[in-house]
Amino acid sequence: MSNLPKTSAAPGEQFEVRQTATSEDYTPDPSKSLPLSPSRQRLLDDIIALYSCQPTIDRVKRYTPDCVYDDQFVYANDRYKMAGQWFALPKLFKASKNEGYQVVVDEPGLIQFKNAQSWTFAVIPKTATINALVSLSLDPGTVDSGFIQVKYHKDQANDKDYSHEGLGFSFKKWQADQVMKHMDSPEVQQFEADKDAAKEAVKQYGSGAAEGEAPMKKL
Repeated sequence: MSNLPKTSAAPGEQFEVRQTATSEDYTPDPSKSLPLSPSRQRLLDDIIALYSCQPTIDRVKRYTPDCVYDDQFVYANDRYKMAGQWFALPKLFKASKNEGYQVVVDEPGLIQFKNAQSWTFAVIPKTATINALVSLSLDPGTVDSGFIQVKYHKDQANDKDYSHEGLGFSFKKWQADQVMKHMDSPEVQQFEADKDAAKEAVKQYGSGAAEGEAPMKKL
């Protein structure tokens, strides 16, 4: 059971879940997916739609103002930056198709699923399928409501976690900031006030392996 904060007042950074997987193969088996409650399934459907280049204001509202999004290319630490990322996807990709998912963890404060997503680039006529482990740390204040929100969204495409250090991490933060400079759509501006949401300094771990506070887990 994950040891996550019990209060919504805790900033998004405190809701990070860390793990080193026993395998970097995150190919989902939908037939083995854990069943979710209706409210959790609606949340998952909205997240899949965002991955599939179908952003809406209501879908971005699935995140708290102080949310964190963390993947191999981006570190966005508020909902304004997060909105920029989701609404930028249709400009970068001609199409994105969900090839299947498998829910592997369903805890009171956490949903984790293996996800297969095919991305077709807008400029280069090429499609790439990425299998990843997605971790959604849930907001304690909405977890029992009909509209659950996410505090921390992590997307891992290999077995190791993120160290939050070095040039790679600096690029992730830079990328999130640069996208915002080129996203002036009214949908994104709906979330501009969220850039002042409470934040904490990024925690650095020295490693993305077990010694970097990322215990080995079989998922």
